[in-house]
Amino acid sequence: MLKLFNTFSKKIEIFKPINPERVTMYVCGPTVYNHPHIGNARPAVIFDILFKILKDIYPEVIYARNITDVDDKINDAAKKNKENISNLTQRYSTAYEEDMKNLGIIQPTFIPKVTDNISSIIDMISKLVELNHAYVANNHVLFDVESFPKYGEISKLKQKDLISGARIEVAPYKKNSSDFVLWKPSDNDTPGWSSPWGRGRPGWHIECSAMIKKFLGNSIDIHGGGQDLIFPHHENENAQSTCANNSILAKYWIHNGFVTFNKKKMSKSLDNIIILNDLKNKYRGESIRFALLSAHYRQPLDWNDTTMMNAENSLNNLYSILLNNVDIKPKISRQTNVEKNLLNDINTPEAIASLYSTARDLQKAKKNSLKSEIKGILLRESYFLGILQKEPNEWLQKSDLLSLTDKEINNLIRQRSLARKNKNFQEADRIRKNLLDNGISIKDEKDETRWTR
Repeated sequence: MLKLFNTFSKKIEIFKPINPERVTMYVCGPTVYNHPHIGNARPAVIFDILFKILKDIYPEVIYARNITDVDDKINDAAKKNKENISNLTQRYSTAYEEDMKNLGIIQPTFIPKVTDNISSIIDMISKLVELNHAYVANNHVLFDVESFPKYGEISKLKQKDLISGARIEVAPYKKNSSDFVLWKPSDNDTPGWSSPWGRGRPGWHIECSAMIKKFLGNSIDIHGGGQDLIFPHHENENAQSTCANNSILAKYWIHNGFVTFNKKKMSKSLDNIIILNDLKNKYRGESIRFALLSAHYRQPLDWNDTTMMNAENSLNNLYSILLNNVDIKPKISRQTNVEKNLLNDINTPEAIASLYSTARDLQKAKKNSLKSEIKGILLRESYFLGILQKEPNEWLQKSDLLSLTDKEINNLIRQRSLARKNKNFQEADRIRKNLLDNGISIKDEKDETRWTR
C-alpha cells in the first residue's frame, strides 16, 4: 500500500489512482539555459524511484517530465553568449539528459518540449478566453485570478496575503496584481509564434498545463516538483487547468525539499551552486545519486565537503560485500523491507538502513543457500534505490580511493575516546557513525579501540 504526503491536504494519504489500470504522473523538468545543478537532480532522482514503485504495482504508468525551452532566462542567456537560442536550448537539453543518464534515471514515458506543443498551448489559452477566465490587455493574454474562487488552495495563500512583486509580475494593464501571463508579445529578436493575439510566446505556467492535457489527460494522479514551485507555478497551473478542463488537475501534489550547501541556500550571489557537470568529473553518478537519497525527500538536504566522500565510501563497502559473494547466484526475491520503506512516503533514509541490514546479513551468512536468498533480496532492494547497478569488480577497480587514511582513522578514534571520557556521548556516536559511513568498523576493548575496513 503506497502512502504519499499530499501538499494539497497537508497530510500523508493512501494512494488511490483515478484509474488503477493507467496511472499518470507529471514532474516539472528544467528550464534549459545553463547546466543543471544538484537541486535539479533531486526531484529527478526522487520521482525516478516513485516511477519504479508505481510500475511494480500497476499495469501501466505514464510519466511525463517536460523540457522548458521557451523562457526569458533562455533569451537573456543566448543574448549574453551571443548564441542562437535553438542551439543553446538543444545544448543544455542534451546536457540535462546526459546528466540524468549518469544518475541512473530511467527514461520517462514522455519528455515533451514547449516548442513542440505551441498549438496545444494556444488552444488552451483560447478556451480560457472563451470561458471568461482570461482577458486580453496590452497585447498580452492574462488569467483572471478573481474568476477562480479556489485560487490559493495548493499553496494555502489567500488573495489578501499575496504580495505584488514577490515572484509576480506587476503591470498596469492587469485587472488584479495576481493575474498572470498566458501569452506575451514578441519582438523581432525574441522567439514568437502566430496566434489570435498576434505574434508572441507563452507564459511559463500555461506551458505545463497544456502539455499535461495533451500527453496525460485533463486530470492526473500525481503532479511533482520542488517546493519552490508550489507558488506561483503549481498554483497557477492548477487554476488555469481546472478552469479550462472543468476538472481537477492533479489528485496528489508531491514536492521535494531544497538542497543547501553548508546550511546555506544555494545562490549565484554566494557562488555555492553545485553544477552536476562539475561534480561528475570527480565522482560517479551512482555516488551522487546515493548522496541525494541520504535525507527524506520532503526535508532539506545539506551538501557539504563530506557528503560525496561518505556516499562513495558507503558504496565501496557495499560493493565489497557483493564482490565477496560474486559467485553466489541470487534467488529471485519478492517484496523487501526497502520497498516497504519506500511505500511509506518514499522514506529513503529508512530504505538505505534496511539495505545496510541486508548487506550485513549477507556478510554474516555461512551457507550458500542462505547467501543466495539474501543476495536476491539485496539486488532487488538496490534496483529500487538505483544503486549497486555496476559490476562489483568494475566499480572497485575504478574507485577513486576516497577512503580515510590510517592516520585519519586513528585521529578520529582518539577524538571519540576523548569524547567518551568527557561523557560527550552524542559526539562519540557521531564519530562512530562517520567511521561506519566510511566503511570502518570499530570494536571497543578493555584498553583500546580496534578498527577494520
